[in-house]
Amino acid sequence: MTGFSTAAVHGDDGLVPGGAVAPPIVQSATFSAESDERFTEIATEARGSAFYTRYGNPNHAQVAAVVAELEGAETGLVTASGMGAISTVALALLSAGDHVVVQRSTYGGTTSLATGLLARFGVSCTQVDQTDSGAFERALRPETRLVLVETPSNPLLELTDLAAVVASAHAAGALVVVDNTFATPVNQRPLSAGADLVWHSGTKFLGGHSDLSAGVVVGPAGLVERVWRTAIVTGSTLGPVDAWLLLRGIRTLPLRVQRHNDNALALARALEGHPAVARVRYPGLPSHPQHDLARRQMTGFGGVLGVELAAGRAGAAALLAGLGLAKRAASLGSVSTLVVHPRSMWAGIVDAGQLAATGIGEGLVRVSAGIEDTADLVADFLAALDGAPT
Repeated sequence: MTGFSTAAVHGDDGLVPGGAVAPPIVQSATFSAESDERFTEIATEARGSAFYTRYGNPNHAQVAAVVAELEGAETGLVTASGMGAISTVALALLSAGDHVVVQRSTYGGTTSLATGLLARFGVSCTQVDQTDSGAFERALRPETRLVLVETPSNPLLELTDLAAVVASAHAAGALVVVDNTFATPVNQRPLSAGADLVWHSGTKFLGGHSDLSAGVVVGPAGLVERVWRTAIVTGSTLGPVDAWLLLRGIRTLPLRVQRHNDNALALARALEGHPAVARVRYPGLPSHPQHDLARRQMTGFGGVLGVELAAGRAGAAALLAGLGLAKRAASLGSVSTLVVHPRSMWAGIVDAGQLAATGIGEGLVRVSAGIEDTADLVADFLAALDGAPT
C-alpha cells in the first residue's frame, strides 16, 4: 500500500472517466446498453456501476475503492447511512436461530439493531463488557455467527482488544465485524488484526464536513458481494451527490485526522486536572485504563473524548451552555467541534433498561474535536468549565 494521503487522493485512479481531475457527478438512475449482450452483462455483474444506481454507480465505485485502499481491503460498497451499512451486513449474514455478540458500550443504533430489530426475526443477542476479552469468548455459542465490535466505543471511549476477540471468534466459527468510525483507517486498521468486515458511518470523519449521510462496508470480495446482494433488496442506496461529497471529504482525511487527534489530546490534557471535571475519557491519556492497548493497536488516539462533570447533569449543562466555539449537535467527526449530552440522545434510541446498562452517566459530555486552532479550543473549554459547578 502507498501512504495514506496518496491513497486518499489516488485510490480511485482508473475509475474516473474522461481524464477529469475532479470526478464528475453521475446523476443518472439508469444506464443504457448498446446491445442485448451488453445489457445482459451489466444486469448480471456483481457490484457493477453501469446498470442501475441501486445496484451501483460510478461515484459509488470511486469512493468504495478509496476506502478499501485506506483500510487495506479487497473491495467495498457504500450505503445511504452508517446504520444502513450495519443493518445490511446483519441481514445479509444472519438467519433465524443465529446468535450475535455485541458490546454493551457501543452506538445506540447498533444496540437497538442487535437487541431489538434482529430479535423480531429470531436472532438472539448477548451483550458483553468490551474491556474483558474473555467475556467475548464466554458469550460464544455454536450458533454464534457475528461478533459486532466498536473500538473506541461510542460514547465511553472504551477499547476492544481486536486480536484477542478475532482469535476467539474465528476459533468458534464466527465472523468479526468492526465499526471503525471513531478511529478511522488513519488511526486503526481492523482488517490487519484479522477482522472480517469493517464498516463506517461515512457521515462522520470520512465525510468530515457535516454535509452528507453515508455508510461504507469493506472487506474480502466474497463477503462484500453477499452484503451487496442484500443491499439491492433493502435499497439503502447512496445518492450520487452524497457519494461525490464523501469522496471529496476523504481526499483530506489524513490531514484532518491528524488535527483531530492533536486537538482531542490537547483538550484531554487540559481538562483532566480541572476541578469541575471528575474524569476525562480518552485513550491517549496515560490515565485511561486501556492506554497500553491503545498504543499497541492504534497509531493515533482519535478526535473524540468524553468529559465527565463532577456536578453530574448540572455540570454538563453548564459546560454545554458556556461554550462559544463548539456546536451542540448529535453527530461527530466534523471540521467544527461538536458536543452532545449522550444520556439525553441515547434516551431516544434505546429503552430505559438498555440505557442503564450502557454505563452512560448524567454528567458525561461527548466532545468531537474539530480542526480549529488548538489554543482557541482549549481556552474556550476552560472558560466554560470555570463557570461550571464543582
